[in-house]
Amino acid sequence: MAIARPFRAVRPVAKLADRVASLPYDVMNRAEAKSMAGDNELSFLHVVRAEIDLPESVDDYADQVYVKGCERLQEMIADGVIKQDDKPCFYLYRQIMKGRVQTGLVATVSVDDYLSNKIKKHEFTRKAKEIDRTRHFDVCDAHTEPVFLTYRKRDSINGVIRDFIKFNDPIYDFKTDDDITHIFWVVDDADTVAALQALFLDVPTLYIADGHHRSATSANVALKRREQYPDAPADAEFNYFMAVIFPDEDLFIMDYNRVVKDLNGLTPQSFLQEIGKVYKIKQVDQPFHPHKKAEMCMYLDGSWYRLTAMNRILEGLDPVESLDVSILQNNVLTPLLGIDDPRTSMRIDFVGGIRGLDELKRRVDGGWAAAFAMCPTTMDDLLTIADAEMIMPPKSTWFEPKLRSGLFVHMLSD
Repeated sequence: MAIARPFRAVRPVAKLADRVASLPYDVMNRAEAKSMAGDNELSFLHVVRAEIDLPESVDDYADQVYVKGCERLQEMIADGVIKQDDKPCFYLYRQIMKGRVQTGLVATVSVDDYLSNKIKKHEFTRKAKEIDRTRHFDVCDAHTEPVFLTYRKRDSINGVIRDFIKFNDPIYDFKTDDDITHIFWVVDDADTVAALQALFLDVPTLYIADGHHRSATSANVALKRREQYPDAPADAEFNYFMAVIFPDEDLFIMDYNRVVKDLNGLTPQSFLQEIGKVYKIKQVDQPFHPHKKAEMCMYLDGSWYRLTAMNRILEGLDPVESLDVSILQNNVLTPLLGIDDPRTSMRIDFVGGIRGLDELKRRVDGGWAAAFAMCPTTMDDLLTIADAEMIMPPKSTWFEPKLRSGLFVHMLSD
């Protein structure tokens, strides 16, 4: 049973939505965030990455960063840039990227469902990132960015959403610099709201696609406030967090690629010999995106290679071990390169597939030792692993397009 609740979103006035909308906080560093915001004083990066408005000497996690983010959020409300809806609504958020459409329901979901694993996870979180966003949400008194959830599609839900879109005009409709279209509807019709709530009660499970840290952070803030306000009602807003819920069939996972800093004392030639014990190797003239399980594209010493895992290392693998990122980790990164924990090692980095294969070549030609282009994890992989309550290796999924921040905010003291 999935609880999806309407809420009173704080959102941009229509004419300013494209200026407010920004990429989420965690897909860029401080310098990139500052550059992206540029001279756009309305960019929501001034809220979620408030360090860009402070001197470089101020640490990213200093108290004043969180205070600055809250101040900017309140200024945007006071200036009428963003306003709160008068009554609880659902919202529909559609993104179109290269002709591919994904449409999600914007709602709040239950912190208790997350804590009891009715909202299933597939990744561990990093404590430092949890602490950062916990402080941000708590000081802002708001969920400033949504969690990206999915569920196994239901034709009944799709039908209600399709009919609403057919007969109602969107509030926002704009295209961002990356050529992605963003369309947004306010679902304030009582019958449609009631129908969607009832239909989601028949959905057994929600899954975190992206936003494990925002989910954990929301739970942290809720538990803290339960202690602070023991007499608060069970339906207090801090007991729910903001999400966009997409049917699984809409979603697209890109490759999440790896680059390594060194070869752990091996020469390129000896590394090829060692890796040839677990992968069939073929040098190729051009880079390629792997689309078959157990296949990779490697860039090493100025050349591209096709790597195909040998059958003997694929036998008897569980759903996590059979992921291509796991095969690489367990047969190359750990035993050959000594990278035991990719979460903490400074000798490995991760490159989202949206950056393309040229970025892998650039990194290696610029001083890194080797790059590996991975076959993307599938939605079926994600759901199977989450259902088994197993955990994927870090950086196993890269979803595109990214949800824009600033189009809707959930106030915790509403």
